[in-house]
Amino acid sequence: MSVAGGLLIPVLPLFAARMTDSYVLIGVALAAQALGTLVADVPAGRLLRRLGHRRIMVLGIGLVGVSTAALALIGSVVALVLLQLLAGVGGAMWNVSRHAYMADMTRRGRRGRAISLFGGTNRVGRFVGPAVGGVIAGVFGLRAPFLIFGVLAMVALFFSWRYVEEGESGGMIGPRPSLRRVLAAQRQVFLNAGAAQLMAQAMRAGRQVLIPLYGAEVLGLAVEAVGLIVSVAAFVDLALVLPAGWVMDRFGRKYAIVPSFFVQGVGMALVSFAGGFTGLLIAASLIGLGNGLGSGTMMTLGADLAPEGAVGEFLGAWRLIGDSGASSGPLLVGVVADLLGLTLAPLVVAAVGGLAALTFATRVPETLRRT
Repeated sequence: MSVAGGLLIPVLPLFAARMTDSYVLIGVALAAQALGTLVADVPAGRLLRRLGHRRIMVLGIGLVGVSTAALALIGSVVALVLLQLLAGVGGAMWNVSRHAYMADMTRRGRRGRAISLFGGTNRVGRFVGPAVGGVIAGVFGLRAPFLIFGVLAMVALFFSWRYVEEGESGGMIGPRPSLRRVLAAQRQVFLNAGAAQLMAQAMRAGRQVLIPLYGAEVLGLAVEAVGLIVSVAAFVDLALVLPAGWVMDRFGRKYAIVPSFFVQGVGMALVSFAGGFTGLLIAASLIGLGNGLGSGTMMTLGADLAPEGAVGEFLGAWRLIGDSGASSGPLLVGVVADLLGLTLAPLVVAAVGGLAALTFATRVPETLRRT
């Protein structure tokens, strides 16, 4: 699934740009999947208790695969938005189920390394996928990667159905804890850690829109060059997966989280000063360095904070906050680009990342408990 998603990183912004000249509409189209996920996060967490990890994963992957493959057949931005919304609903089921699965299957003292490695699988996809997606789009057209996505999703569906086992939070029988009580009991956590995650995920999502658009529309780079830049940045990102997990388990979660988003903010600011392929490659690589140091950090922090007996409900709300940031990132880029121009948008996103790092440093407690 990570490889499939990586195929679309350099393609989807350009595909949306072929259908409209408005950066706001492009931002809406690119945020639609995150918005669909946003709506479905909490229901998916509640549904997890009844159906279990495996059924939710399979349903989620199936919906994402079919909705994304259908993009190859559309011709309007409205259809793009609707199909991306459906893919987002499936994505919520997929994300919450695997997050709860990892929380169930890991111990706190090794959780950072385990989830960081898990996050590394996503980075492998972002390393391999964009360059391949750029080549496929360049040779066969912008619609071809969507069909490849559908095929890969069906492969992932088979593996999930065949090999995923049930954990403690999946398929539970008995009364469900009140979501209102869970939210009330964890109110301070959501106010501080949730707000920081909201800003952090907004920056992460914003970079996936900004780098392809900046490269193509400001610097005039071809889709193959944009795909290469994204893949090189993903390689740098991937190199930090093991160190990120080690830092989280050895020193504490915040020792990885705070530097991660600070470095990403600096790299994002440098995008505004990129004058060509090399400059954008350097800025994107620095962003990849920071993002790699944050491999699995938000999932690890959420798993640490989740209360026993309400893991699915808590993680549904936790992912709702993170996905709110993911959905607001492209919208933020679109609005700022329309108002101030595409060259200034990276500076605004960089400021959001810096504020996220500051909030994590000053308002969020360390969750690594030593025994």
